[in-house]
Amino acid sequence: MEEIQILNPFDQSVIETLTFEDEKSVFHKLETAHRLFQDHKKQLPKYERIQILERLAEKISADAERFAQEAAAEGGKPIADSRVEIARAIDGIKIAVRELSRLNGEEIAMGITASSTNRMAMTIRQPRGVVLAVSAFNHPFNLIIHQAIPAIAVGCPVLVKPALTTPLSCRTIVNLLHEVGLPETWCQMIFCDNEVTGKLVSDSRVSFLTFIGSEKVGWILRSRLAPGATCALEHGGLAPVIFDQTADITKNLPPLIKGGYYHAGQVCVSVQRIYVQNTISKDFIEQFTEGVKTLKTGNPLEDQSEVGPLILPRETNRIHAWIQEALATGAKLTLGGKKISESCYQPTVLVNPPEDAKVSRQEIFGPVVCLYTYDDLDEAIQRANGPEVCFQSAIFTEEIDTAFEAAKRLNALAVMINDHTAFRVDWMPFGGAKKSGLGVGGIGYSMKDMTLEKLLVFKSASL
Repeated sequence: MEEIQILNPFDQSVIETLTFEDEKSVFHKLETAHRLFQDHKKQLPKYERIQILERLAEKISADAERFAQEAAAEGGKPIADSRVEIARAIDGIKIAVRELSRLNGEEIAMGITASSTNRMAMTIRQPRGVVLAVSAFNHPFNLIIHQAIPAIAVGCPVLVKPALTTPLSCRTIVNLLHEVGLPETWCQMIFCDNEVTGKLVSDSRVSFLTFIGSEKVGWILRSRLAPGATCALEHGGLAPVIFDQTADITKNLPPLIKGGYYHAGQVCVSVQRIYVQNTISKDFIEQFTEGVKTLKTGNPLEDQSEVGPLILPRETNRIHAWIQEALATGAKLTLGGKKISESCYQPTVLVNPPEDAKVSRQEIFGPVVCLYTYDDLDEAIQRANGPEVCFQSAIFTEEIDTAFEAAKRLNALAVMINDHTAFRVDWMPFGGAKKSGLGVGGIGYSMKDMTLEKLLVFKSASL
């Protein structure tokens, strides 16, 4: 059995060593979940699911600091932001409880044609089946909540595969669920290699796949789904921001800097490209660079750290290569461009890299923000829409007409007005189109996706 060392990404120290599960063990868990779902006598009534989720929220709240420390150690997100992640996770569980009371069917009108007389019709929602959740590293605690809790809330058994770099928070959540009364077979963690995961995805016993991760892997897994299975895919984006001449630079820099360098830029909606109107570009570039210069990069477990490490050392080499390519083809460097250590990269600001450079066309997933100058709104929107990704975007302006024009024409599925692209609350729809993903996330939206709507028609002469 292959052993995998779980490393602290900051200093590469070993946190724990886990053993890969073999294919037989993984498929046994799938069969267990499938049989559980098929046995209607073992279905958990809604009130029991609510009680379990309420106890889970209480359990996490009681020991939140320990969970934040664990998530920061394995994932590298600064501890201050990891504490926010745990708070969001608790809120996410409470959202699921609230959404259960709203997740209902509807009455269908009858009697409006001769053929529909003496009938009453309604829909009900039922769990879809076994859910397979394949997760990412960048929010190791909250992403598991986002993928597993909706399944449990609606009554779907769920298998959870965490990122291989950050499985400890997932294990913690699964164990907590069992401690608060969820039978073990309703939520099972699997820790296996990618080959076994690929086989699992294609099994007909999997009814729904929720995947958060790279575009390449997500679309491959979708192509392997068995007939009748469905999925939600959440990939990355290049998060364009348009900053026009009416927007206040000083007021709006803090959220832009936070949105660009939060978790070292390892967020699917991190601010990556900012298009600045030419008449204010000199002041904006100077002030933005000075603001980024104050960020403290360091050990994520220290309270003062604002930017932590990349998840793997090889990512610092990739990011450095992309920056060097941009500089060689005409970009200007106003800050950064250097590795601080094997795992940390200096927060970097690039100005006007070419449109065909990797930093302009691909998701950087690192502490790098590119600034571009533009003349008019049409040009800015056209350039912002260039890459084949559509996730979240933003427009900073004091002109309401400009705000609505940009909101209408930007390709992203969410447009923030006078706020950074990484804004999110967990009851709102969240997702990308084109290469950025498929379906809509958000606790309530995921719960709806994990159910089927069944029609009931009653016929009676008295109706």
